[in-house]
Amino acid sequence: MGKIFLIPGLGADARIFQYIDLQGHEAIPISWVEPEKQDTLSTYAQKLIDHYQITSGSIVIGNSLGGMLTMEIAKRVKLDKAILISSIKTKSEAPKSHIWYRYLPIYRLIPASLLPHTGIIVRTVMGKMSKHHQELFVSMLKGTSPKFIKWALGAILHWDNQTIPPNVYHITGDKDKIFPYQRIKNATIIKGGTHIMIYTKAKEINNWLNGIIN
Repeated sequence: MGKIFLIPGLGADARIFQYIDLQGHEAIPISWVEPEKQDTLSTYAQKLIDHYQITSGSIVIGNSLGGMLTMEIAKRVKLDKAILISSIKTKSEAPKSHIWYRYLPIYRLIPASLLPHTGIIVRTVMGKMSKHHQELFVSMLKGTSPKFIKWALGAILHWDNQTIPPNVYHITGDKDKIFPYQRIKNATIIKGGTHIMIYTKAKEINNWLNGIIN
């Protein structure tokens, strides 16, 4: 089996995967590299491929934004498995609000330096968290480059993927407010799963992953 690469979501780092059990397989957590202003999710995915030497036969697991990047990587590299958690496969699965935000890009009005400190707003959307998870999430958010956050928000809103490559596996929650499950096709749905179910529903996700990876 090839290597397993782990791509976190926006405002997160490798700690987002701390409850994920890969049954002893070699896992390589991916950290963000600084994007160029003109980068799209597609061109940024190529940077990750080059930087981390993601090759044919690898497994990539992406959470949220990481899942979208996983799709772009899978279009460029023949992956053994492309696994999405709390994410979307195509632009048609994105919430309708993305269309409005494209033409009314409010995020551009927020100074980049303030973006890592909007934790209370993000937590409200993410779903109920324990105090420990709140502290961890805020720590990850504050540790993310403001430049990256601002770029990623625009890149997510303008993502136009319509292609689903082979070997894609998708799991999401029925309480996800970021990517509502009603718009998502061909995914395993976790009852009570919010956008941070990678923490709160780790047991169910691990059981699902074990059946796919092993």
